[in-house]
Amino acid sequence: MDVAQSREIYPGVGAPSPLGSSVKETGVNFSLYSKDATQVTLHLFTDRNSDSPFLSFVLNPLIHKRGHYWFIFIANIGHGQIYGFQVDGPWVPEKGLRFDKDKVLIDPYCHAICFSDHDNRQRAIGPGTNMDACMKSIVVDHRVFDWQDSESPRHSLTETMIYEMHVGGFTRHLSSGIAEEHQGTFAGIIDKIPYLKSLGVTAVELMPVQQFDVSDAPEGQENYWGYSPINFFAVHTDYSVGKHPLSAINEFKELVRELHKAGIEVILDVVFNHTAEGGEGGPTFCFKGLQNGAYYLINRKDGSYANYSGCGNTCNANHSVLRRMIIDALHYWVTEMHVDGFRFDLASVLARDSRGVPMKEPPLLWSIDSDPILSGTKIIAEAWDAAGLYQVGSFIGDRWNEWNGKFRDDVRAFWRGDIDSVSRFASRMLGSPDIYGSRHHSSHRSVNFLCAHDGFTLNDLVSYNQKHNQANGENNRDGDNHNVSCNYGIEGPTDFTEIETLRHRQCKNMLATLFLSLGTPMICMGDEVRRTQQGNNNAYCQNNEISWFDWRLVDKHADLLRFVKLLSQFRRAEPTIERNMHLSLSSALENVDICWHGLKPYQPDWSEHSHSLALTVSHPKTKDELYVICNAYWDPLEFTLPERELTGWHLLINTAESSPRDIYALDEVPAYPHKTILVKGRTMVVMIAKSI
Repeated sequence: MDVAQSREIYPGVGAPSPLGSSVKETGVNFSLYSKDATQVTLHLFTDRNSDSPFLSFVLNPLIHKRGHYWFIFIANIGHGQIYGFQVDGPWVPEKGLRFDKDKVLIDPYCHAICFSDHDNRQRAIGPGTNMDACMKSIVVDHRVFDWQDSESPRHSLTETMIYEMHVGGFTRHLSSGIAEEHQGTFAGIIDKIPYLKSLGVTAVELMPVQQFDVSDAPEGQENYWGYSPINFFAVHTDYSVGKHPLSAINEFKELVRELHKAGIEVILDVVFNHTAEGGEGGPTFCFKGLQNGAYYLINRKDGSYANYSGCGNTCNANHSVLRRMIIDALHYWVTEMHVDGFRFDLASVLARDSRGVPMKEPPLLWSIDSDPILSGTKIIAEAWDAAGLYQVGSFIGDRWNEWNGKFRDDVRAFWRGDIDSVSRFASRMLGSPDIYGSRHHSSHRSVNFLCAHDGFTLNDLVSYNQKHNQANGENNRDGDNHNVSCNYGIEGPTDFTEIETLRHRQCKNMLATLFLSLGTPMICMGDEVRRTQQGNNNAYCQNNEISWFDWRLVDKHADLLRFVKLLSQFRRAEPTIERNMHLSLSSALENVDICWHGLKPYQPDWSEHSHSLALTVSHPKTKDELYVICNAYWDPLEFTLPERELTGWHLLINTAESSPRDIYALDEVPAYPHKTILVKGRTMVVMIAKSI
């Protein structure tokens, strides 16, 4: 920059609100929280690879500080300006203070982040400056995007089917059939909207899209999942076609806009329980160098970090400063980026106080529950953390939904043939009244799922007895050992027709259970076509074909895809599945006539060695009725059908049959004229009563 140009850029007093960088008519206001800083310097850079700033401004605490906030106005800069801070202060780790004047820090409220070509995580760890290799913040003006009058579909939970996906992995595979530049991007998802619509998806749940640290992984690997946030506002640049932080913002908005036009909501998987800065030996990117104790749970004896997240640090989420930031971030994603909801990773961490003790009335969680801006969003808790706090069924509030890990485990156990699993399986199909019934929770509070990003895929669940995570470089020590899986005779892929047929049927059994159960169903990306991770149940660092959606499976397992599509259609159409979202679970169950059966009508076998169960579900108004048989026994069993005088039974699903006889469209169901039915081992049969 020449001298004349540098004179055009000059400082003013500024204001403490709003936090971050905000574009004004004649320049940009910067505001930063740091209670114990002794000096704050704002640097302006010409580009992401600048080794040094072209202008720097040392903030005068008599002019540019009010309370705990440092602020300054810079005239004649605007959208796209690259900047960073250096902050000096005391180094007293046991008091939560870890200032390092040599480190360039990003703005915790910035909406875009750029990386140097020389970016190096280690340079943010060791002593000395990282000026020539640091990430930097970017000023963003959001007034330039055209939403084309698109609006959120605002589906009720009764209409909701969630599809959990990884933005990159969904279309990264060469078989995706889309333009090469779109593969692994937000634009790639737009290209696949017709596929999502055909599945009956009403909401996509995107794994983290907040800017994360790709290098936070074992040596030679990369952080693929994204559960290593650098910042809570910025969009992950690598998911854009333009591979630029500003284009990433617009491309994300385009994705939301086009999904909304297609009637699909956007739920973000947000990580507020830890950050990429890790523990004592981790880097200083932002929070550590600003006000460490305000952002993290600190041991006041030695300055070490609490680790309830399992990732090296734990966010001090109920500290007033971080609590405000999290709410501000959620507001940003809703008001500026138009997202429809959030799934909170390890949400139980957010219930802990500054000492790590679980709180009965956690301020942050209640703030989210009662916030007017968030009132129309879906909020979903992963109601546990890495330190053993398990709150499924006891999470706060009425608005929260919960990932129901017990649904996952108990459905897997029943269909695997575990002893003493029938009663728990029955409860899961009815929305888990043993978990949610006593608190008058909604009949849709339970987010039912078989598989998620963390753990086996559905295909691997029926193909492997053990995890196979050697590719992660941790000697197979990582990942959960409790998978409730079964390979049915051979570990991994097989050419044995009998084993492969059984595996395929078990996939159908569990998928049918998911769609027929009361609650909010969620399916994991690719499970509808048996996507495999080759037995890896913790593929967080596998940005390769282990994790990517192989679109050739759409043709290979077209019958399973058809099965899922018809299940989805049936769920939307059949009123025997409760559709009043305002009823509590206990009230919903009282309004539907449910009878349990065994091999004989009205004679269920609840013993610990039972492996089969049947039920009829009758709607009190329409008189529509379903008869569901679940035979998890390994041999065929003969069931006597309940008698009906004015209606006859029609066969809707028989997972032992080959496509297209495994499932029928509602208007094509064939009559079943017999009084008994022989149900093959490990098979689900569903019948529907229709007028004779």
